[in-house]
Amino acid sequence: MSYEENNKSQKLKILLSLFIIFLINKFNINNSKVCLCTLAKEENKYIREFVQHYEKYGVDKIFLYDNNDIDGEKFEEVIDDYIKKGFVEILNWRGKYQAMYKIMNDCYNNNYNYYDWLIFYEIDEFIHLYNYNNIKLFLNQNKFKNCQEILLNLVCHTDNNLLYYEDKPLFERFPNIVPKSKPASKLLEMKSIIRGHINGVVINHNHLGSTKLYSCNSSGLHEKFYKIYTLYGDNKHYYIDHFYSKSTEEFIRKITKGDAIRNDPKYIYERIDKYFSQSKITKTKIDMIKKKTKISLRKYVKMLKSLKL
Repeated sequence: MSYEENNKSQKLKILLSLFIIFLINKFNINNSKVCLCTLAKEENKYIREFVQHYEKYGVDKIFLYDNNDIDGEKFEEVIDDYIKKGFVEILNWRGKYQAMYKIMNDCYNNNYNYYDWLIFYEIDEFIHLYNYNNIKLFLNQNKFKNCQEILLNLVCHTDNNLLYYEDKPLFERFPNIVPKSKPASKLLEMKSIIRGHINGVVINHNHLGSTKLYSCNSSGLHEKFYKIYTLYGDNKHYYIDHFYSKSTEEFIRKITKGDAIRNDPKYIYERIDKYFSQSKITKTKIDMIKKKTKISLRKYVKMLKSLKL
């Protein structure tokens, strides 16, 4: 065989190998199914951006648990087109309180036989997969073959010193993230994607699905988790953009509409602590929160004074 013929033969073999890999990947993607389970209350301003984001990433279906008040807003007003085409399914949990864990278990138990992966993110959490534009390609990697749960880290965005709501995309309004060097930011916080087809899963935490599952980080490595934090975090490649507070006005609405997990008045203080650990303290923000919540914020007034010294 001449050099030219041998070279041509090698090229054909390489092309054939690449084509086989392509077919395998295509087959795997088309035969794996991914859904997202979430609950939402008073999220009409944000739900369309959220739905579009996960449609772009190749999620097959969103199970949206409507946890609004009985006479509250309706998601059909803003995403009726997605509901009609079957991409979003609305489940009526209106008027129910502290329903987070019940909803997560309901979604897993009703769908784990039909989906290979179930994502449990909230409306202010947007997955980021660096060089993957399809979540199935990411989840079907060989490094995750033994993983029953994949935990991606949350990267928190600041309020960008915005006081009021604007009708613009979240990524445009809040581009700044909390510096990782800031101790209070805890960028190692994580959230779950749980493998389907596992019997007997009981979800008992909104961050870590179940302590009985074999959990992996974004590198496919098993590690021990401390409460809702990982020892090794990834805030550069595979993570979740978390718009925790948005503007001050929106943060106030977040903490006054009630919580899906805890009915504890003290929890509101924890949420304010978290807000000011992520965003700049100003007198205007303190005054806005005090006016709406009637909570004394002397601690932050003192902090503000010390910062001006």
